[in-house]
Amino acid sequence: MSNSGSATVFPWLTVIGIGEDGVAGLGAEAKRLIAAAPIVFGGVRHIELAASLIQGVSETWQSPFEKSVEAIIARRGSPVVVLASGDPFLYGVGATLARRIDAGEIRTIPAPSAFSLAASRLGWALQEAATVSLHGRPLDLIRPHLQPGARVLALTSDGNGPKALAELLSESGFGQSRLTVLEALGGERERRSRHIAASFALETVDALNVCAVEVVADATARVLPLAGGLDDTLFEHDGQITKREVRALTLSALAPRKGELLWDIGAGSGSIAIEWMLTDPAMRAIAIEASPERAARIGRNAGRFGVPGLTVVEGQAPEALRGLVRPDVIFVGGGGSEAGVMDAAIASLASGGRLVANAVTTEMEAVLLAHHARLGGSLIRIDIARASPVGTMTGWRPAMPVTQWSWIKS
Repeated sequence: MSNSGSATVFPWLTVIGIGEDGVAGLGAEAKRLIAAAPIVFGGVRHIELAASLIQGVSETWQSPFEKSVEAIIARRGSPVVVLASGDPFLYGVGATLARRIDAGEIRTIPAPSAFSLAASRLGWALQEAATVSLHGRPLDLIRPHLQPGARVLALTSDGNGPKALAELLSESGFGQSRLTVLEALGGERERRSRHIAASFALETVDALNVCAVEVVADATARVLPLAGGLDDTLFEHDGQITKREVRALTLSALAPRKGELLWDIGAGSGSIAIEWMLTDPAMRAIAIEASPERAARIGRNAGRFGVPGLTVVEGQAPEALRGLVRPDVIFVGGGGSEAGVMDAAIASLASGGRLVANAVTTEMEAVLLAHHARLGGSLIRIDIARASPVGTMTGWRPAMPVTQWSWIKS
């Protein structure tokens, strides 16, 4: 956060949440601060809602938004009011500004969030519902929340959002889910309607809407289990995939911690990077894959698993690693026996960084044995057998054994 070398710490910036009821929903202090402000920033809708109070200059958000942030910071120390929708610190401008301005310089007067209003209309316990913002973000983000019996509150981007969400639910096997569309919450235009996703037919929807989903799963629904080691059939792949059981053990060895960045080198189908990101919304991953076809497949898989934020880098390691953001953790699943790959991965880690590498070929196993002898770490061998028909009977067929090396950089 920038203090620009000044000793100013008093709250010169006031961020005020305003609802669809406009001035009527504001308290006396919020009204006084807006009226006294020499300059008021906000969206066009916010400025219109508070127009009767604004005595100073009004500034609507510029594009790109960063220009407005800089304009606010340039007035540091002078009174500035920013108008925001509902709770400014729930997917709002308040959190954006707080990344650049010290919290002690900001006074916030929040209004109820769209999620709070929706829960109150429905009689839902807000802490028991999943909440997700799809405003300006991919609809795929809702997929991990689609668990049978779950309740989900989703803020959409515009009037087309509810229909698009209903289509996603239907295509994924959740067509019988109950979908409540809550429009213009808190204002004179507030409206609520209930639908079944598969038969959604609402043509006109207010741009300001929240969708409440009561999830009902069909027999073939694409439910993403909460445990690690997802079924291989959930992934689109060409056989180049870390198999389910090995993947579960690999994720355990990678030991994800909130907000960490993973490099998945030789990502194949992207299964390791995808499951890494599914452990928490704050997780980040870069999948590096030399094959253009597989790289495209990773992108499709990421969308279908609800982690569209997965970055896919098409290229051959170690060259493709240059210039990437330094990782906290690295997984080497393919191409590790190629010249320079393991050395580049090790060099890319900061002190305390973790590396896990799997080998199914003797060439890669030799590389891992050599690194273990030189650097230490943990070395395990994973042997799995699956029952399969042997004539009219059943027998065990062993899968290719996997040698796994885990290491922490000192």
